[in-house]
Amino acid sequence: MYIPESFNEERKEVLHELIRNNPFGMIISNGDRGPVATSVPILLSQNESKFGLLQCHIARANPHWKNIDGQDVLVIFQGENAYISPNWYPTKEENGMVVPTWNYAMVQARGVARVVDDAGWLKEQITALTNQAERGFSRPWKVSDAPADYIDGQIKGIIGIEIKVDSLEGKWKVSQNRSVKDRHGVANHFDSVGNTEMAALVREYGGLKGEI
Repeated sequence: MYIPESFNEERKEVLHELIRNNPFGMIISNGDRGPVATSVPILLSQNESKFGLLQCHIARANPHWKNIDGQDVLVIFQGENAYISPNWYPTKEENGMVVPTWNYAMVQARGVARVVDDAGWLKEQITALTNQAERGFSRPWKVSDAPADYIDGQIKGIIGIEIKVDSLEGKWKVSQNRSVKDRHGVANHFDSVGNTEMAALVREYGGLKGEI
């Protein structure tokens, strides 16, 4: 991933937080006829590896799993992102030398994939993934709420994929390359439309945190 120094984010805890908050990732590998991609919810766990372990499941009918075992794969997690209009830059009124762009936060993980065809492993994976997705609900649904034989039947239709992460890259492009007043303009716009997440990122990475 192309990452200018001003957009580089290397803190593992920050990268892990984006993955956990945006678990719907895209797994990309090489197939017989070129790149193959599958988007799935992915569970991140911290094991003995430096960067963690990614676990997911896909439909057994999806042919992606048949050529992924032992392959180096790329997994993309997309965080907050939004269009940036030149109209939000105060410098537009000064010289007009501004163009549109896009702000975003993204993590790319790389590692070797392992196919897991084991009912016990799959049940643990779907249970942990469900518990993560249901947290915060007043009445969270649990895998055990469904009949056991029904869950066992559903598990027969999926296959597991596990990726020990060898490298993590993070890119937080959130207006750091603009002037201070332009950063304020962008952050204030997102506050005005209720996108407090992007406003907070612009202020934090633009050195504006706590300023008005």
